[in-house]
Amino acid sequence: MGEKTYLKWYNKVGYGSGDIAGNVVYAFLSSFVMIYLTNTVGLSAGIVGTLIAVSKLFDGFTDIFFGTMIDKTHSRLGKARPWMLYGYIGCAVTLAAIFAVPAGWGRTAQYAWFFIAYTLLNGVFYTANNIAYSALTSLVTKNSRERVQMGSWRFIFAFATSLLIQTVTVGFVADCGGGAAAWRAVAIIYAVIGLIANTISVLSVRELPEEELSEAEFSKAEFSENHFSGNPFSEQDAVRGEFREPGPSEKQRKPEEEKYGLLQGLKLLISNRFYLMICGVYILQQLYGAMINAGIYYMTYVMKNENLYGVFSWAVNIPLIIALIFTPTLVGRWKGMYKLNLRGYMIAVIGRLLVVAAGYMGSIPLMLAFTALAALGQGPWQGDMNAVIAACSEYTFLTKGKRVDGTMYSCTSLGVKLGGGLGTALAGWLLELSGFDGRLAVQPDSCISMLNFMYLWLPLIINAAIMLILAGMKVEKVNERLRAEQACVPAGEEKERLPG
Repeated sequence: MGEKTYLKWYNKVGYGSGDIAGNVVYAFLSSFVMIYLTNTVGLSAGIVGTLIAVSKLFDGFTDIFFGTMIDKTHSRLGKARPWMLYGYIGCAVTLAAIFAVPAGWGRTAQYAWFFIAYTLLNGVFYTANNIAYSALTSLVTKNSRERVQMGSWRFIFAFATSLLIQTVTVGFVADCGGGAAAWRAVAIIYAVIGLIANTISVLSVRELPEEELSEAEFSKAEFSENHFSGNPFSEQDAVRGEFREPGPSEKQRKPEEEKYGLLQGLKLLISNRFYLMICGVYILQQLYGAMINAGIYYMTYVMKNENLYGVFSWAVNIPLIIALIFTPTLVGRWKGMYKLNLRGYMIAVIGRLLVVAAGYMGSIPLMLAFTALAALGQGPWQGDMNAVIAACSEYTFLTKGKRVDGTMYSCTSLGVKLGGGLGTALAGWLLELSGFDGRLAVQPDSCISMLNFMYLWLPLIINAAIMLILAGMKVEKVNERLRAEQACVPAGEEKERLPG
């Protein structure tokens, strides 16, 4: 007998469709906002990069704030769904505003317009929506396999949406007549699509009662051979039929009341080393994505064909989708996520190293093939990262006795915004440093060298750093040990949480 199931196939697919909405914002913004501002509006890449970096200082405070607010929410829709539903309305409005910088205004006013709209989108509305969306993984099911499946469906939709936007946007803008008015029209269309997809996702799942989420259930099923973590007790005890009476910490009970402030929530997160590791990986991933998105400049000025950006998007996103389809099966076969994620990123590092070699050879077919190889290696982590975050939340519960699901998932928004924002800012700074001028059809040699560094070398360096962090991401094994130790604590002696 396996773990209790909570979701039907349509719940998982419906939940995953929410990342259509998220990537209508994220993929469009991260791929095209810089080139829109530099080549259409005529703003300085360096100044735009600085404004984005300053905006991130504000964003850093809002992630944990909204995570804490979600944990404290009690409504008919649950904890997370109200924030996800209403937060996206603001996302749609501010996305359109970013791509509607008034052409007749002075430069200072244009920079101010962009900064205000960008900060509201990232620091308020996208934060509330994205943290709530991610937290639903822990709030609609307690089944670890279902959590991985939800993550896989989510990122299948995410990468499919990114692929579509990165492929069609350049042509879509041209078909709309080009120029500022065309960018504005495309942004409005994308915002409406996002609103529809987000609403469908919210209505496709329901959150479990808070009492059920607070239960610490360690049944026979969770000690069976189907237990996701591969607990060493499971198979032997199941064969012998020697299931012991649950210990005091295993019996159904509520944890300590979830009353904690913003500072205490921050302390709970900082004390969880796995949370810090995931934040680091998330930020690095978004930096990686920002450098890949800067490929629009690489294709335009190095490869002399801006339409290749869409072709390389296929080489990135199709392998990611394929990897996501097989991730739940591979996680089950390898009895956990650790080995799969680490080995996947080993492949990703090798792939990006070969992309560097192919780039200097000038071989587009080889660059496409090795780009696909790297993306295939990155796929498993994309599919199971939400389940890893859920395991990190469980680690806080096992060590501190508090449920912090919403606050824990702040790492998703924090990573997306800090990594993506700083990545876009870094791209602007590097372009400015290299002497880039959006008014020139041919860029100076210093700019060409910088574009090679940004698109070829930086992704390799970032993948290597992620691989090193994932080598220490052993949260499943630590949780398994904590559960086993707490199961042996005699009655009346469970006041002090066991350290991790």
